[in-house]
Amino acid sequence: MVHLIPVVFLVVSVPLLVRAEIKNNKSQVHVLKPLSTVLVIAVASLSFLLPSAQPAFTLWIVVGLVLSLGGDVALMLESDRAFLIGLILFLLAHVIYAIAFTVPNGFHSADIIAGMVMLAIGILMYLYLRPGLGSMNVPVILYTLIICFMVSRAISTFFGSAFTFTQAWLLSFGAVFFMVSDIVLAVNRFRQPIAKHRLSLFAYYLGQLLIALSPAYFC
Repeated sequence: MVHLIPVVFLVVSVPLLVRAEIKNNKSQVHVLKPLSTVLVIAVASLSFLLPSAQPAFTLWIVVGLVLSLGGDVALMLESDRAFLIGLILFLLAHVIYAIAFTVPNGFHSADIIAGMVMLAIGILMYLYLRPGLGSMNVPVILYTLIICFMVSRAISTFFGSAFTFTQAWLLSFGAVFFMVSDIVLAVNRFRQPIAKHRLSLFAYYLGQLLIALSPAYFC
């Protein structure tokens, strides 16, 4: 249960972060945003201490979270260059997650259906965003493909024997919530402003937390 200790603090820090974002309190955001991500990293890292720990998988998850921390910091800078850097760091995080979900579990015939569904969602999302992408067209295409692949690999954990049923739910819902937060961010930036779009941070941190909890639930 030691891995759940940071969750107590996360339940406090994330609402405070969302409040600071809505009120545009930059000084609080610059503290609370990295702090919240560090707490999620702590959740995953404490799984190393559990008897059922599988260090290789846990390490992949921690690396993905650290890359996400870099992405969080970059996005706080609010410039086009910083946004691109953040996009790259989050893209790498999705690649790491996809590797973590795939290496121990392999590929399965059911993955084709999940992959096709996610590809269709990605294409529809890109077509919706395309009018406002401008010079970000290629990076957004690449990012969309990668995050859709990551979500499909998370869903694939249901089909193999490497992960428990609990882990499959944690990883799948975690990946979906992560993607939802990214979609809100993309629509707000490239298509049309969304009132209080920073509420999407609840989806982002819930997604990351579910993924971070997964290493603790090996049998």
